[in-house]
Amino acid sequence: PKLQGANMLTPTRERPPSQNTEVVLSGRLLLPKSRKSAVVVSINRPDRLNCFDTEVCHRLAQIFNDIAEEILQYDLVIKSGNPDGNEDDGGFNSPIAAVIFTGQGPSFCAGADLSDPPNPLEQSSDLPHYLRLNPTHQMSRIGVPIIGALKGHVITGGFELALGCDILIGDPTTIFRDTHVKFGLAPCWGLSQKLSQRISPGRAKIISFSAKALKAETAYEWGLLDELVDESPASLGDEEFECSGGIKVENDDYALLRALELADMIGCNDSVMVRRYKRAIVEGAHVDFGKGLQRERELGLAHYLEVVGDGSTFEGAKVFITDGSRPRTVSSKL
Repeated sequence: PKLQGANMLTPTRERPPSQNTEVVLSGRLLLPKSRKSAVVVSINRPDRLNCFDTEVCHRLAQIFNDIAEEILQYDLVIKSGNPDGNEDDGGFNSPIAAVIFTGQGPSFCAGADLSDPPNPLEQSSDLPHYLRLNPTHQMSRIGVPIIGALKGHVITGGFELALGCDILIGDPTTIFRDTHVKFGLAPCWGLSQKLSQRISPGRAKIISFSAKALKAETAYEWGLLDELVDESPASLGDEEFECSGGIKVENDDYALLRALELADMIGCNDSVMVRRYKRAIVEGAHVDFGKGLQRERELGLAHYLEVVGDGSTFEGAKVFITDGSRPRTVSSKL
């Protein structure tokens, strides 16, 4: 369908104010097909367009640290001798397939709350004590995909938080803006590097040097948004999601619904390989092409040395290909 409202400069969606006093909400929900979990993290200051203050910043860092530590435990279970490489057998209740990062109300995050902004010297520091309080650093430690479900304002520091995600999904109200140069501020959460990796360096310079707003449709065309959605995913039908932590999944929060659908797709696949694949992609982005290929071979070798000995490495693929009851839409073995 044709996207409506992509040229709006201000979000039009209105929601009742949240009754939860927590500045950041974090909850889990069970994904219907994979039976794995998605963790939804949502900034909860809708009356301030989810601008972050020091408390929000530190709370996000703590939540993302806790998620990263839990996922590290999955790999410890595998290394301890789990024969199937499946964290389900390690005492985890519905292991995490993906993390979804969003905001309550009509906006994702409109940047820093200037009445109490996080200390920029601390947030720019590489000292371990300060890195524990840095939300984007903690996001980088998470071994499963992070999906940003965006809407409304995604501005400056909020822009940097969004770029900490692996995948960005937005709706037509989504507006990006980098105002660092407008107010003489320096980015410290990676915007100067991550934006030019997502889109071309020239387009990154247009966004950052002009400090002008970038509408959702252009953001999608430029590759900043990976998907632009204006309706609920058809595959969800009348599916209703119950999320803990006081997070409500609204029927018209299309980016969040699509993020949940994608998380479920991810959860249906081999969770160990998803984590290792993410690692290969992330590490490869920080080295030249040749070293990236070398790193992929190293990770592949380590993976197959671990799993090939049980004789079942390709059994899942064989069963999938030969399953006569599985619907096929094209003339292919898949």
